[in-house]
Amino acid sequence: RMMMFSRLPVTYRLPLLVRYYSTLPPSIPHFDKILIANRGEIACRVMRTAKKHGVKTVAVYSEADANSMHVSEADESRLIGPPPARESYLRGDTIIKVAKATGAKAIHPGYGFLSENAEFAELCHKEGIVFIGPPASAIRAMGSKSASKDIMVAAGVPVVPGYHGEDQNLETLQREAAKIGYPVLIKAVLGGGGKGMRIVETPEDLDDAIQSSKREAISSFGDSRVLVEKYLRNPRHIEIQVFADTQGNVVHLFERDCSVQRRHQKVIEEAPAPHMTAELRNQMGQAAVAAAKAVGYVGAGTVEFIMDSDGTFYFMEMNTRLQVEHPITEMITQQDLVEWQLLVAAGNPLPHKQADLSIHGHAFEARIYAEDPNQNFLPGTGKLTLMDTPSPSDHIRVETGVRQGDEVSVYYDPMIAKLVVWDNGDRLSALRRLRSALDKFHVEGLQTNLAFLRQLSAHPAFEAGEVETGFIPKHSDKLLPPASEIPADWVALGTLASYLASSSSSSSSSSSSSSSSSSSSPWDTVGPMRLNHVSKRQMIWLDSAGQRIPVSISQTAPGRYTIEAKGQNIEARGNLTTPQTLTAHLNGTMYKDVKVVRQGNNLSLFYEGKSFSLSRPQDEGKSSTSSAVGSLQSPMPGKIVKINVKPGDEVQKGAALVVMEAMKMEHTIRAPTAGVVDSVRYSVNDIVEAKVVLVTLK
Repeated sequence: RMMMFSRLPVTYRLPLLVRYYSTLPPSIPHFDKILIANRGEIACRVMRTAKKHGVKTVAVYSEADANSMHVSEADESRLIGPPPARESYLRGDTIIKVAKATGAKAIHPGYGFLSENAEFAELCHKEGIVFIGPPASAIRAMGSKSASKDIMVAAGVPVVPGYHGEDQNLETLQREAAKIGYPVLIKAVLGGGGKGMRIVETPEDLDDAIQSSKREAISSFGDSRVLVEKYLRNPRHIEIQVFADTQGNVVHLFERDCSVQRRHQKVIEEAPAPHMTAELRNQMGQAAVAAAKAVGYVGAGTVEFIMDSDGTFYFMEMNTRLQVEHPITEMITQQDLVEWQLLVAAGNPLPHKQADLSIHGHAFEARIYAEDPNQNFLPGTGKLTLMDTPSPSDHIRVETGVRQGDEVSVYYDPMIAKLVVWDNGDRLSALRRLRSALDKFHVEGLQTNLAFLRQLSAHPAFEAGEVETGFIPKHSDKLLPPASEIPADWVALGTLASYLASSSSSSSSSSSSSSSSSSSSPWDTVGPMRLNHVSKRQMIWLDSAGQRIPVSISQTAPGRYTIEAKGQNIEARGNLTTPQTLTAHLNGTMYKDVKVVRQGNNLSLFYEGKSFSLSRPQDEGKSSTSSAVGSLQSPMPGKIVKINVKPGDEVQKGAALVVMEAMKMEHTIRAPTAGVVDSVRYSVNDIVEAKVVLVTLK
């Protein structure tokens, strides 16, 4: 029909268009100004759509975020408190005052923080400010995992067997867990994002899991209640994006597969789900719409299901907000979900009916975190000394709230960016784009999961779509291999790059002798310099494990070198095409456009999705900063929330000694060996820096 319409003369088309658009309901204008009660990448994401529609934005920020990206991108910004979230981003009363003072007519909560806080939604309504989200009644109904299960049962939506009662007595929880049968899953009643979630395999582990879950729940959500559910062993985590307006219309925008997780938090999401049939998609979509209608939902929401291997699915929870992974739904539906939020919050009907929506191609999202996958994905902090991303296009989105030079703070989530890719073809075509984009994403200054994401996206089982929530532990031997030694060729590349940079620096800064070594050069000349004599220069590298690697380089002809490294003689030629790009031939093998990043004594190399780091040793006369034998250090800055031992206690290997809270997660410090506690250096509620000794054993 569109083709026939486009062939009509303009004089015929215009009256038809006028007649068509005159039948549409009038659109209520967007708000003139909105406040975004969030930070980081989601604040920047909302601002992007707001600006596209001429809507002014107000940012709020803590003292830790004064120079952050979301503050600089907003039209206005206001300080709301100290770094801890409970003193800033969770202060709904303060945020309301800022909204009224700046003339913001609506508040977008983003995700996390106050986004699923019914009291905040009610406060907005009371103060005459539009909350860009569902009504407080829907948040409250779905915010309680126990109450929401009852509502779903009444609505005919299948739920996982479990205990969702109000009695939180330990004996009651023990009895209910025994009834359900192990393994069980402990979940915070008001939880989300994996916080407060614990898998319990045996009755002996239940008490500690409940107490740990309660502590994390009260810290993250202000409510210590938990529920107990049957834990399904190899399920898939599939969620349905729903949208509803104030006129009673509800649609779903298809599914996302979020099965690949670590610490119960998503790592790579995709849409549509692999191996999803049209019949099952329709069943899950209808169930999600029924769930939304059951609570009088309005706005963007996500109904999460857990699906067994036979295709049986159960309701888990409903997230009453925009999800972190919403961009992949936007890519496959070609819709702007933030724009939908603004339209619906202003009182407009949904821009499309269910029949108008369809799936186009396939999309992936990879979450790039500051964390160490080989240390159980321990979150990290630090400065982004380098952040080099693939170029955005119709196929690639980089969603981030940080820039090169910014700090990843201990106070907030350690996510650096979301890499979103889309292809209009099949899943494999989109996966190839993901792998290529990951190869072009480079971060320096702190540990990240980029290498892990590359391994994951290249795994044959992932390529085959054989995903489930236990995918990472099941394939950990391939996904988390032991750190490999740096190959001789990579040492040679680093050596050549360092030599060429040093030579370029020397020739530009000294006109007296291009071959002389400057005082700052890492290179030592071996033997006296003589005309027509090949000089050898040498230095020491340290690899990532601190092992010394002696190297030498000799220039044998203009542009040609012999490099000795790791017992090999490597014939090399090459040049720096830019200060950070090396092209070289090593024993006849070409390495084109190797990215070279120098930061002080450290040098990092990136090539074809792989990276290695080298560093120059510090002055050898300095004393070692390593801790004494038998000491246990804090892995990162954080707060001491529990101490299980005192001096003189005997402990066994693996015993939980100290529990820390950092980045809204708990981290347990365990005894590496059996021994006797010699000293405990800190107390509960103390704030500690990274790598300080907490406990010593003898």
